[in-house]
Amino acid sequence: MDLNADFSKRVVVHSDQIDWKASPMPGVDRRMLDRIGGEVARATTIVRYAPGSKFSAHTHTGGEEFIVLEGVFQDEHGDYPAGTYVRNPPTTSHTPGSDAGCTIFVKLWQFDLDDRNQFRVDMEAAAGDGHALLHRDDRETVTYHRLDPGAALADDCVGGAELLVLSGNLAEGGDTLVAGGWLRLPEDASLDARAGPEGAKVWMKTGHLPHARPPAV
Repeated sequence: MDLNADFSKRVVVHSDQIDWKASPMPGVDRRMLDRIGGEVARATTIVRYAPGSKFSAHTHTGGEEFIVLEGVFQDEHGDYPAGTYVRNPPTTSHTPGSDAGCTIFVKLWQFDLDDRNQFRVDMEAAAGDGHALLHRDDRETVTYHRLDPGAALADDCVGGAELLVLSGNLAEGGDTLVAGGWLRLPEDASLDARAGPEGAKVWMKTGHLPHARPPAV
């Protein structure tokens, strides 16, 4: 399955307007943002766990990163409340679920296969001055931004960019993104966005699009 798989195109998805689709696991639904591949895929997805639902134990051969958007995500390593950013690199394993239910934004098969840097971070706590560097390596930079009303968010987007609005609203290129709004910009674009009257909280990744490949299976 290919969805928004042309990385030379600007893509905007208002995820709150997409119907939930059932995953192969009962109680777990998803909204797909981009995808290359079948059930094993290079994918960017919003996933909703019903209370008491879980996936079976599995290993992330291609790595996984996620943000907890609502509720508390859980596995045998701990509880992850809303606002937590997690990187589970290739070879890590877990049994994910949620007792009370949760929603996460998750990216699969987008790691350097030699990456072994596993961590979690409270994004808001890390953003003492309104911005936080969450992760940086030779392939990408991942950041969090807490924007005041009317504040600008600009980047030259070398290597492309994508962002997810976590709260508030953000205007860019004639589109207004509210919570759950997802934007991907190609390598030759630049970001010139501005927070609306409520301000905005935004997760952003840059530099990664030249490395986009189908999963190595």
